[in-house]
Amino acid sequence: MSEGKKKLSFTYNAPVTLTFALVSLIVLVVGWITKGKSTQMFFEVYRSKLSVPFFIRLFGHVLGHADLSHYASNMTLFLLLGPVLEEKYKSSTLLEAFGLVALISGLVQIIVFPHTALLGASGLVFMMIILVSAGDLKRGEIPISLILVMIIYLGSEFVTMIAVKDNVSQLTHLVGGLCGAVFGGMLNSRQ
Repeated sequence: MSEGKKKLSFTYNAPVTLTFALVSLIVLVVGWITKGKSTQMFFEVYRSKLSVPFFIRLFGHVLGHADLSHYASNMTLFLLLGPVLEEKYKSSTLLEAFGLVALISGLVQIIVFPHTALLGASGLVFMMIILVSAGDLKRGEIPISLILVMIIYLGSEFVTMIAVKDNVSQLTHLVGGLCGAVFGGMLNSRQ
């Protein structure tokens, strides 16, 4: 092999993002094998008595997905945005943000919609969209791109939440987006 050619290799470039996507896929497959029982028990959040499964669901609901289409739609943006965020803010910071969004969106779901279940990573994806857009946020400067993203994504979710009755939790999207805006402001003010 000549010195001018580099050997092609794979790298686990974004450990939190890649591990999350892989664990979510495993949860999806196990859910399919158990005909949804494992997903309902551990990866959907809903109001129930306080128990070990309840606390697992409170955080684990972001790993569960209803089907392959739901998984693919979340993971496409997740895998696109995650490596950028891990590089900018570090893996540990992104993991903490995931945990906070999971907790907050789970609690909001239990309080506001006590008779329905929530699952999926869309709240995290919306947080990531806003967090990437807030990447250039500096003291005293607000990027116009951040304002436009917030208007387009959060505004459309708010309108859809009011106008359309479907099985999608726009409230979770809003919670994720608002968390992304808060995290973006806090993280970028430290830099």
